[in-house]
Amino acid sequence: MHKIYTNISQISGDVITVSAPDVGYMDIAQITASRGASLAQVIRIDGEKVYLQVFAGSRGISTGDKVRFLGHAMRVASGDDLLGRIFNGSGEPLDKGPVLSENMIEIGGPSVNPVKRIIPNKMIRTGIPMIDVFNSLVESQKLPIFSIAGEPYNELLARIATQAEVDIIVLGGMGLKYDDYLFFRDILKNHGSLSRSIFFIHTAADPTVECLLVPDLSLAVAEQFALSGKRVLVLLSDMTNFADALKEVSITMERVPSNRGYPGDLYSQLASRYEKAVDFDTAGSITILAVTTMPGDDVTHPVPDNTGYITEGQFYLKGGVIEPFGSLSRLKQQVNGKTRDDHRTIMDTMIGLFANYRETLEKQSMGFHMSSWDKKLLNYGRLFEEEMMSLKVNIPLEKALDLGWSLMASCFSPEETGIKKSMIEKYWNKSAEDR
Repeated sequence: MHKIYTNISQISGDVITVSAPDVGYMDIAQITASRGASLAQVIRIDGEKVYLQVFAGSRGISTGDKVRFLGHAMRVASGDDLLGRIFNGSGEPLDKGPVLSENMIEIGGPSVNPVKRIIPNKMIRTGIPMIDVFNSLVESQKLPIFSIAGEPYNELLARIATQAEVDIIVLGGMGLKYDDYLFFRDILKNHGSLSRSIFFIHTAADPTVECLLVPDLSLAVAEQFALSGKRVLVLLSDMTNFADALKEVSITMERVPSNRGYPGDLYSQLASRYEKAVDFDTAGSITILAVTTMPGDDVTHPVPDNTGYITEGQFYLKGGVIEPFGSLSRLKQQVNGKTRDDHRTIMDTMIGLFANYRETLEKQSMGFHMSSWDKKLLNYGRLFEEEMMSLKVNIPLEKALDLGWSLMASCFSPEETGIKKSMIEKYWNKSAEDR
């Protein structure tokens, strides 16, 4: 039996304060009020003074209500019964399905011992050339998608969810518009991917504390599937909303703010989630893609700035496309030499030519005379943007590589590309025949 306390000493926003001994940080408590029972989570301990964030908000709670500590952190169900299900940030069903109470696991545990990890060496194909060809997504990688409000980052996540060659998709939505939640649900359902997916959804109208729980719920469930041998892709949107929720709680707790009001442990809070990415040496893997919106397109904002020190590169979504010069997958060299022997050649040559195209655009805008070489670059750049960069393009890696040869052959002679002779002899004539 857990002792019941009725000495609520303070109610501030959605945080209540109770005097109680022997309580653990992040433990869950049940509050029985006139409106019914609700859950709360310990977010700070000062001696015997315990601060709890109420999941459903503190409205209707009075100082004489009963508080019962459950003696454990937040738990979530695990196992195959979760597949195809949609839950809120408290782990409660949103899809009118049954409440799951078996195979319960605690969330927010430590990251995996490095001894149990293997070096990432397997590619996750997405059907998106700007990822597969130029910045390959590697199994067990942790990558943010840097973007700004209004960009189609949720559409990009949904497309990756439907096309990525993985076993399980776990989607964690934080501060989503309700329309965005419905969009994810309908897209995955229409593409037949809902049956291998699990949703944890926090909308902008839901309590702040549920926003903080979404990454931990998603990653705890992902870890259980990975331990059973599954390749799991965790998609999180938006980690800036998560950080803003941290800031809101920190302000409520009257903590000394750090940069732009964010808590001083922002880096640790983000790292503890991203470091859950892992490839087990005897089981499956967890790969993390997380949207990080940048207020004012400012990459020095505390959230993207701290994220950049934790993750292994980033995808930079700007102007509705994945920008080649803002994006970087630091692990791509682990896999793109194992795909096809021309992968690195195509990647390096096409990006080099595209960089020359961008320089030519600047010359053109300043009124410089366009040489025959400049005109070739302008033609190549236009084709590259239409047939490679556009997110409408949906082709397998091998076809994307063939397309790369075809685009270069339609704009340049072999000698102008700087590609070594053996590769030219193997692929150039074939691309000419395909045109």
